Amino acid sequence: MVLIISFFIVIICVLVDDSLAAEKGPKSVEKWFKKLHTAKEKVTKLQFYFHDVVSGSNPTAVPVAQANATFKSPTLFGLVSIIDNPLTVGPGPKSKIVGRAQGITGYTSSEEMCLLMTLNFVFTGGKYNGSTLSVVGSNPINQEYREMPVLGGSGVFRLARGVATAETAKFNPRSGNAVVEYNVMVLHY
Repeated sequence: MVLIISFFIVIICVLVDDSLAAEKGPKSVEKWFKKLHTAKEKVTKLQFYFHDVVSGSNPTAVPVAQANATFKSPTLFGLVSIIDNPLTVGPGPKSKIVGRAQGITGYTSSEEMCLLMTLNFVFTGGKYNGSTLSVVGSNPINQEYREMPVLGGSGVFRLARGVATAETAKFNPRSGNAVVEYNVMVLHY
C-alpha cells in the first residue's frame, strides 16, 4: 500500500513539474498575450542595494575595453566594463542577496563622470525569482539622485515599463567600490 501511494505521489509531482515547465515556453507566452486585453495593469515598487566591487580579488565589475586616452581623462571617458553585481535587501556586504545586476557600463562623457547603463536586474529569490527588469540610461554618478528608464522585463515583469532611481549609499574613494540604493517603480501585467 505504501509503495502504491509513493508511486502516485511521484506521478503527481512529475505532472505538476511538467505543467510548470510548460508555463515558461513560447506557447505559454502566446496564451498570456491572448489574455492581455483583459489583464489589469499592476504597479510594483522595489527597493534594493547594488554592490559595485571594482577592486580586490573578487570584483563584480571588470573593465573589458578602453580608449588610448581613457586613463588620461578625469572622467574615465571610453572605459567599458561588464558587471555582475549582487542586489541585496540592505546596504551591508552580508545582506541577503535578492538578485544580480548584469550588463555593460561605459563612461560616456568627457565632461562629467557619467555611465551609460545597459543592464538587467535578474531576481533570484522570492516571488520575483527568475524575473528580470531591463534598464538602459544615463547615470551621472556624482549627482545625488539619478533616474533611468525601465524599458522591459520578463517573467512577472513581462511588458514592464517604469523608472529606476539611484542614490549612492556608500563610496570608498581608495578602492572605487560603491553601494547604490535603487528604488524602482514599474507598471506591468
